[in-house]
Amino acid sequence: MNLHGQRMDLASHQCAQRAVDQLVTLQRPLTLELGSDDDRFEMRIVVRDNTYLRTGKPGFDQGSDFGCIHCLVLRERVRKNLRLASDAGAAGSSAILKERDGLFCSGDTLPANFPRYDAAMKATLSGEKLISRAQQVFNVESAAIAALGVRLGDAFVAACKLIDSCTGRVVVTGMGKSGHIGDKIAATFASTGTPSFFLHAAEASHGDIGMITAHDVVLALSNSGETAELVSILPVIKRLGVGLIALTGKPQSTLARAADVVLDVSVAQEACPLNLAPTASTTATLAMGDALAVALLDARGFTEEDFARSHPGGSLGRKLLLHVEDVMRSGEQLPRVTVDTSLHDGLTEMSAKGLGLTTIVDAQGRLLGVFTDGDLRRLLEKPFDLHQSRMGDLMKRNPKTAQARMLAAEAVQIMDSSRITALPVIDAEGRLVGALNVHDLFRAGVM
Repeated sequence: MNLHGQRMDLASHQCAQRAVDQLVTLQRPLTLELGSDDDRFEMRIVVRDNTYLRTGKPGFDQGSDFGCIHCLVLRERVRKNLRLASDAGAAGSSAILKERDGLFCSGDTLPANFPRYDAAMKATLSGEKLISRAQQVFNVESAAIAALGVRLGDAFVAACKLIDSCTGRVVVTGMGKSGHIGDKIAATFASTGTPSFFLHAAEASHGDIGMITAHDVVLALSNSGETAELVSILPVIKRLGVGLIALTGKPQSTLARAADVVLDVSVAQEACPLNLAPTASTTATLAMGDALAVALLDARGFTEEDFARSHPGGSLGRKLLLHVEDVMRSGEQLPRVTVDTSLHDGLTEMSAKGLGLTTIVDAQGRLLGVFTDGDLRRLLEKPFDLHQSRMGDLMKRNPKTAQARMLAAEAVQIMDSSRITALPVIDAEGRLVGALNVHDLFRAGVM
């Protein structure tokens, strides 16, 4: 295998064709780790040149790419074999290095010019260079998103109208990184009032395409527009007669030609310095998906309450959906006394129920007032008789209250504005039906 050029002479190998298919990727000798073949000693990796990262020389950079992929594997295997060699003795080190893993074939020991990739990498990990690279990524990706706004037009409007008129669901599909982006776009649609789910393009060819009905709209994601798994299901989608929206970077691709609406998400360059890893292109696709979802959300008058209904487990959902009656204490948990109850007994009731107050009610259960921990502290500043003082004389009349059907978040607002920590809950006739304090609201996740 020649690291200085594109040619790989593996013809004599018993697994040559599969090795070549997997080793040669994007016209580069990038390799995959074939563990099973390596264990059977059918494939060996030859490292001959002392190459360094990004030399600017094509041949050497190919070897550098090769080494970057394998450096961790090589290093771990070398360490393992050296430990085995130490156990077997010096005489066995050569045989172990050559026969155990076949990592080297140009000497009995580690070559003196073996490339030290970890050292080369550390030399590039300066804070200034890392921040500079990160800033370049932000610049490239923000420019890619800005370019989308310039291209918005009739196609975007048509896509929104097609989705809005859909009586089924928006089926988002894609492969690889586009698939991951599609999964997020589908989740955004679903949480903002547009029923949606993600369909893996590869699984679609094996039965999952049955999830698509004639009432749905398909949103297909592919930067190249030629993804094999996606192209293979296009005839089925067209036979179903469903609307097809394509998000692609190639407006003349197979996917684009088959689509009813094409949204151009092409980018001038990727943020990856090799211009290979999907970075700016996936960001642009995600931004376009968000634009569709939010435009539809606004057009449909989607509200905070609608959002909360699809997020019952989130903090917003709890604030907008949880009512006082869901968190308040009731029944035997309620501290309540009458106007004739002594201060001693009133304090006993407060301590037993642990709410920070006790309520004072009449014979019909209507709330007359409250006595709180704060009232007790203020009472200690003047003389009083613990057994002779009556709760009716000490209570605070017309206290702040909450309603059972009030949102728990509103109860929080009342407590915060009045600088209190507990509230009695009454019904329309003023009867005591419950009580709650800040600890109840904290436990419910409202505060």
